[in-house]
This record gives sequence, structure tokens and C-alpha cells, in this order.
Amino acid sequence: MIKEFIGNLIVSFFSIGDPLLAALPPEANEQYVQSQVECLALNMYHEARNQGTAGLLAVASVTVNRVNDSRFPDSICEVVYEGPTKPSWKDNTKLIPIRHRCQFSWYCDGKSDTPKDEVVYNDIYSLSDAIVRGTISIIDITDGATHYHADYVRPSWARTKTKTIEIEDHIFYKWER
Repeated sequence: MIKEFIGNLIVSFFSIGDPLLAALPPEANEQYVQSQVECLALNMYHEARNQGTAGLLAVASVTVNRVNDSRFPDSICEVVYEGPTKPSWKDNTKLIPIRHRCQFSWYCDGKSDTPKDEVVYNDIYSLSDAIVRGTISIIDITDGATHYHADYVRPSWARTKTKTIEIEDHIFYKWER
């Protein structure tokens, strides 16, 4: 599904304002770029692997919208892994995320972050790589959203944001200036 989408995409455009690669520092080396690709792929996988292409691209858009917003960190990985940490009980020299306090719930839910479905993850990784490197560009179908949640939860922050769209089982919001 995703490989066909990438292969069939002829027109390349982007409405977030800048290609994802523009969010990377100009001196970014290949190792840094690879880490950004992996962070985006893991976020897309854990947040929207059960959704269609629109859901995956919406999660990618929110991640990048945060990178481009001065209220959030300046890289994809910093955005994905943003949240409070504490020393691990196994090794107090390592910091671990505080459960249920992260920006993206999968990162601090206490479960393994290793993708279980390698086929799906590899497809998402290919899409993430194409997005980050600018091989393809996407339209921000979330209309600038910086937040989202599943439709079966009601977070308190939602009433302070402007709803933009619902895609699959996620509701997307802008954080107005």
C-alpha cells in the first residue's frame, strides 16, 4: 500500500511551508538524517500503523509542524521523545520517560518500542525516508495541527486548541498563537 503510494506519486508539493529536510540543520550528516528518519518512522508506526496513508501522513505533518513551531524542540527526534524523564531503577545512569507523561503516548507507555510488524514498519520507514529527504513532499491535511488524540479519549488540553480535522480515529488540533 505505502510503497505503491510512493511509487505512484508524480506531483511533489508541500504546504507546511518547508520540506521536512528544511527542518534539518544545513550541516546535517547522514547519521543525523538517518536518526530523524527513524524517529519519524517509529512515531508514524506507533501512532498510525493501523490507519491508511492519510493517517500516517497526518502524524508526519503534526510531527513536522511541531519542529517548525518555536514552542517545541527543533528536531524530529527531540519532538518525538519530548517529555519528562527519571533515572531508571535498573541503571540510575540512564534516564527513562515518566509513564504517561510524554507528547506521544507510545514512547512512555512502558511497552517495548521495537516494531512488531517488520513488513509494515519497513513500508513506513520507506515513506518516512522519502519525506525527510524530500524525495516526496506532502500536503499538510491537518491544516497546521500540532496536537491530536484518539477519538475515544477526551484530554483536558483539547478544549484550549482549535479542532482542524478528524482522520480515521484521530482528532487534530491547532495551537493558536
